[in-house]
Amino acid sequence: MTTFAPAPARNGTKTILRSQIRMELILTARRGEAVVLAMGVPLLVLLGAGLTEVTNVPGGDRLAYVVPGVLALTVMSTAFTGQAITTGYERSYGVLKRLGASPLTRPGLLFAKTAAILALIVVQLLVLAAVGVAVGWHPRIGQILPALGITVLATAAYTGLALLLASVLKPETTTGLATLIYVLMLAAGGIMFAAPGQIAEFLPLAAHAEALRATLSHDQPVPLGSWAGLAVWAAVCVVAAARKFRWE
Repeated sequence: MTTFAPAPARNGTKTILRSQIRMELILTARRGEAVVLAMGVPLLVLLGAGLTEVTNVPGGDRLAYVVPGVLALTVMSTAFTGQAITTGYERSYGVLKRLGASPLTRPGLLFAKTAAILALIVVQLLVLAAVGVAVGWHPRIGQILPALGITVLATAAYTGLALLLASVLKPETTTGLATLIYVLMLAAGGIMFAAPGQIAEFLPLAAHAEALRATLSHDQPVPLGSWAGLAVWAAVCVVAAARKFRWE
């Protein structure tokens, strides 16, 4: 006679995170209109500011300035604005409450969301970069790794800030504030025109855009100011989100 001996146990951390990342990607794919919208504004900025004289940009090569800024804007649009709004409503609808009853930890959810968003961002950046190349941008292929590194850092900062806002504010307030921050960053982040003063050292969007311009457009190393600024934003936002995140 075969004796069955149930041995219930918690899945390993890697298995839990892998399952949650897969679920985040599936849910994102079901929100196709949000993905299109997240790329729509950056694409309009790229074509409008990159191909016309609607704004004044430093230097003689408009695309070398505008395209990297648009890539940085796309990262913010997806990792911050979209993530903040989505997570806020997930908490409001009780989705996060159910996840809280699972073995998934708060840092684990933060990691899973960041990883899923990063995968989506890679696809978006490839599409926008291809559009940029098609209209005349000439990126430095040899600088892709440092550009990717600074982008991962920016994604962590934006995701942490998004989860922090979604945890302490109501969904409607989160939506309004995230949209307002997006508009302000677009206006002052040095995307369509130069950022005023030394603002690039403080705003994550400006720091990311400057880093991508240095690497992809001018074949230079990432400025230390961009590394330092985004590292501070990432550390503060991720730690705050892990501590303040609420399941309900």
